[in-house]
Amino acid sequence: MVDLFVDRVLLKNNKEQDELDTEREIVMRLQNRILMLFFASAACERCQQFTPTLSNFFKRLTDEFYVDRAAQLVLVYISLDQTEEAQESFLKELPKRCLFLAYEDPYRRELQAMFNVEELPAVVVLRPDCSILIPNAAEEILCLGPDCYRNWQEAAEIIDRNFLINEDFEVKSMCSWSDPMRRLKYRVEDEKKKSKKKHLDRGWGGGGEEDVNGKDGGGSPW
Repeated sequence: MVDLFVDRVLLKNNKEQDELDTEREIVMRLQNRILMLFFASAACERCQQFTPTLSNFFKRLTDEFYVDRAAQLVLVYISLDQTEEAQESFLKELPKRCLFLAYEDPYRRELQAMFNVEELPAVVVLRPDCSILIPNAAEEILCLGPDCYRNWQEAAEIIDRNFLINEDFEVKSMCSWSDPMRRLKYRVEDEKKKSKKKHLDRGWGGGGEEDVNGKDGGGSPW
C-alpha cells in the first residue's frame, strides 16, 4: 500500500489541500489499511449518481458521528477529469477525509492502466500489501452499503479491534463499565467479611488477645 504512493504527493480534500509529501506521512496514513481507489470523472453521469452513495458509505465507516473508532479504510480519488476545474468541482462532492492526486500528476493515468480501469465509476479495493481485493466494488457498495467493509476486513486479514458501530459499542460499554464496578463491589464485601471474621475470631478466644475492656479473649464478645 505504502509502496504504491511512496514517491508521490497525496493531497487532503480540505480547504487548504494539505500535502502528504513525505514517506513518514504516507506510511502513517496508509500502512495497514484497506485502500479504495475511486476512479471517476465529473463528466460521467453514472459517477455523479454514485458519488453520494460512496460518500455516505465512507462517512459511516470513518466519521465519529457514526462510529467510535474509524475503520482502517482510506479513500483516494483518482481523477480522470478533462480539466482541473472539473476535478475541483467533483472533489466538493467527496468526503473531507479522502485523499487525491494533483491534476497535473500523470500517475493518475498510470494507475488507470495498472488496474485495468475501463468503465466508470470504479472502486478498486486493495489489501495492505497492494494486492487487489476487489477489481470494482461499486456494485457491492450500492447493494450492501457499510456491511461490505466487514467482508473486506476479513478477506484482507486485518484485525481491527477498535472498529465498533455505535449500537454495538453501547451494549459492550454496559458490560465494560459494569464489570469493574461489580468486581470492586465484591472486593469491598470480601474485605468486610474478612475483617468481621477476624474480629469474631478474637472474640471467641481464638487469639488470646485482650479486648478493649482489658479482659482476655475467653469471654463473650457481646
